[in-house]
Amino acid sequence: MMLFALPGHGASLTLDDALQLAERNAPSLSAQTAKLDAAKSAAIPAGELPDPKLALGLQNVPIEGEDRWSVDQDFMTMQMVGVMQEMPNRDKRKARIDTAQASVERATAEADAERVKVRRETALAWIAAYTGERKLAQFDGFFRENRLLEDAVRARLAGGRGQAQDAVEPRQEAAQLAEQQDELALQLAQARAALKRWIGPDAALPLSGDFPRWPIDASHYLHALHRHPELATYGPMTREAEAQVREAEAEKKPDWSWELDYQRRGREFGDMMTVQFTFDLPVFAGTRQDPKIAARRAQVSQLEAEREALLREHAQQLEADLADYQRLDRAVNRSRSTQVPLAEEKVQLALADYRAGKTELAAVIAARRELVLARLKETDLQGQQALAAARLYFTYGEGRQ
Repeated sequence: MMLFALPGHGASLTLDDALQLAERNAPSLSAQTAKLDAAKSAAIPAGELPDPKLALGLQNVPIEGEDRWSVDQDFMTMQMVGVMQEMPNRDKRKARIDTAQASVERATAEADAERVKVRRETALAWIAAYTGERKLAQFDGFFRENRLLEDAVRARLAGGRGQAQDAVEPRQEAAQLAEQQDELALQLAQARAALKRWIGPDAALPLSGDFPRWPIDASHYLHALHRHPELATYGPMTREAEAQVREAEAEKKPDWSWELDYQRRGREFGDMMTVQFTFDLPVFAGTRQDPKIAARRAQVSQLEAEREALLREHAQQLEADLADYQRLDRAVNRSRSTQVPLAEEKVQLALADYRAGKTELAAVIAARRELVLARLKETDLQGQQALAAARLYFTYGEGRQ
């Protein structure tokens, strides 16, 4: 049982908190746990003999003559009680045990794959929400700078410089900022809803921390690709199908059963006992067992082909994800070192020229708009990079050595 301090009233929600809450609250993980418990319980009787059968009956009851319908007058009439036990052949029972064990392994692999999915999707939702919060937090500064610009415009107009329409442009910029803010608030609400799906009502808590950074080891990911959570389920699925092939093949070997009966007759007649054995005769294998064996073997071939196709698909996706992460890493560094500083410098130069009367206010507004977009884009790139890293880490890295 997982024990940890849940976020309380007035607390914040870190990524680690979200991951632990998801593992505790995600219904899909509870479903996988129940599925695994069911597979383990089903495996217990897999190799056991069928339940014995109790036989009760009357034998040789006369239906004509003076003793008709009598159960104790005719010497051949017997009241019978017996027990019968079916005995499947050893190979069939062994195949059933192997099938049940493979089913448990499959349920375990599927539970592991679902846990990876829950952790990955929770991390993606948290990062998306955190990115939205970081972008929205910048708008306080944007509006403050807008008010300073509006004050500068008024001062310039009061000094008899500039044009009357300049007084309108800061307010137009403020309206555009408010529109961007509303759009980002919608995106944040959507990200919060996605996070709530995995962790519940704690998704409404304010987020704390920073963009997560995981070590991205491309060579290790490529080397460990065959241990991808979705691919891991194909091993037990194939073993389960192979065990079913062996069970189908075992049907060519006869099962048998034994029966022991006690037969009671009238008082003047001696009681009797019967022992008998029954054997299956699989003499029509061409139309019964062989087609079933062929069908089971085809299922094994299907699983092997599906695994190979999925392996190639994930290899392609991994290479694409690694390339995208590298692109985003370069983009973040370029934004931080070049684009945002240049945009800030451009605003300062445009504002200095405007105050000196060398340029129009429109140039300042345009430069400020570029700066707003550059700052938002930098945060967005950081979020995209964290999302790409989360996909790589949780899908190919975490716990797969």
